[in-house]
Amino acid sequence: MPPLDTAVIVLAGMALFAAFVNGALGYGFSSLTVPVALVFYANRVLNPAVVVIEVFINLYVLLMNLNGVRAVWKRVVPILIGLLPGIAVGASVLASLHPGWIKLGTYTVILPLILLQAAGWRRPIRSTWLVGLPFGSALGILYSVTTISGPPLAILFNNQGLVKNEFRAGLALVRVAESSVTALVYYHLGLFVAESENLLLTLIPSVVVGIPLGTYFIRRLVPETFRRICMSFDAWVVGFGFSRVLIDLKLMQSPWAYSVMAVTILIDVYLLYVFFTIQQVASNPRSRARWLMFQRPPHARSS
Repeated sequence: MPPLDTAVIVLAGMALFAAFVNGALGYGFSSLTVPVALVFYANRVLNPAVVVIEVFINLYVLLMNLNGVRAVWKRVVPILIGLLPGIAVGASVLASLHPGWIKLGTYTVILPLILLQAAGWRRPIRSTWLVGLPFGSALGILYSVTTISGPPLAILFNNQGLVKNEFRAGLALVRVAESSVTALVYYHLGLFVAESENLLLTLIPSVVVGIPLGTYFIRRLVPETFRRICMSFDAWVVGFGFSRVLIDLKLMQSPWAYSVMAVTILIDVYLLYVFFTIQQVASNPRSRARWLMFQRPPHARSS
């Protein structure tokens, strides 16, 4: 384990970037901060600090998008109800399992979700109780164990066709509920320890600076391109963390364990190539016409 000062500096820098992203996109703080921080800290030490920060971040995002709440609140009610038992189960797992195995579980679940989101996976999903309740329970378990819920929520809401303001409002509603309830459950289980409080003091300045900066600068950036680049960074970091925990648990030896990171990078580079190719085609009418022509069957092209 590196010296504490190195860990704190890395955590503060990562939290600043993650807060910037959250201010710009409305989510992303925990999904960027946690994979890096897990290299230095166990979930049960890190999670309480992150959850407290997320309560206030999510309240801020909700206040900024209140006019979208009316359109989405009925969609999120089943998810909110499902969250409660999921959070109880997940918090109990966090308090009882070995930290190394929790790290492995975190990376195993999060990496495919990030790559699915990066691939732009789209399947129409109707917001019903049949979908919302089990999704909410699974999300509660995931969040209370990892403090990460942005990727699955983004996939769900994107596939429901929510516009920007509704998307952010829906995310904020769910995340305010999950972070608040999880903080209460952590407190009840006695997970708030002195080291968690020290981490909280490290995160606060990064969030106070990063959130307003992200909110301001997103007006000057192309949101979709910025979001896609952030996902790539996230995937690479998770790939590295995955490789490291495989070594720590002696499941794979170095350097073979880093093949997980290498495969992740290769997949993401391909997805980046596809993303930017589509972006270029969409912005150039001549390229778009040529691309559409080559999507037609060969016999249709010659006619």
